Amino acid sequence: MTQKPRAADSDDTGSTPGGSAPTESSSDTEERVVIRNNRKLSDATEPEGTAADAETGAPAEGLVEDAEVVVDEIEAEVNATDGPEPSGPPVVDAPAQPVDGGGTGTSLGAELTALRSELDERTRDLQRVSAEYANYRKRVDRDRALVQEQATGSVLAALLPILDDLDRAREHGDLVGPFGTVADQLTGALGKFGLTAFGEQGDPFDPTRHEAVAHQTSAEVSEPTCVQVMRRGYQLGERLLRPALVAVADPE
Repeated sequence: MTQKPRAADSDDTGSTPGGSAPTESSSDTEERVVIRNNRKLSDATEPEGTAADAETGAPAEGLVEDAEVVVDEIEAEVNATDGPEPSGPPVVDAPAQPVDGGGTGTSLGAELTALRSELDERTRDLQRVSAEYANYRKRVDRDRALVQEQATGSVLAALLPILDDLDRAREHGDLVGPFGTVADQLTGALGKFGLTAFGEQGDPFDPTRHEAVAHQTSAEVSEPTCVQVMRRGYQLGERLLRPALVAVADPE
């Protein structure tokens, strides 16, 4: 019995004439990695015939096409990131415009004017206070000197009767010896405080310094004159402590 030959199985290899060498199935894929900007691009599938072409040394047209696609994608992303490249001449930034200082200058001028006005006012206040303080010091010094003079005048006025007794004793010739020396020392000590005596016979009559207690006429005088001094007068500096008692003679 003759066996009928079987049809060649498409999966069998090398059974038919002109058959080609067995090729690796397209399901067996190899991971392809492309590094782009520190990112890994992977493609889970690989074009058919790649392995076969690699084994046979044929040009990998599919890989070239994939590389071109990847390059195109990189260029597209770079252009999207950097923005569209200008078609015209390069753009030059315009220089910064100066800030309008008109308002600032006006405000500074107004502030300066206000400060000058305040300074002038403070200067006038200082001058006024300085003048008031100078006047105060002068007034205090004048008042102090006046109080001192009044106190000294009060003490000296209390000693005037003693000086009157010494004058009468001198007229009678009683100021001799040690008593005369003490009288002279007392008169000199009082003179150091500014006490001066006035009222001598023959002085012109001065109603502001003399007190007339007697009045007569005489052909020997040409103006009112003190012809007799009953009590001498005293003054302390320009201050009158006591007027002199005199007799006045008017011309006939």
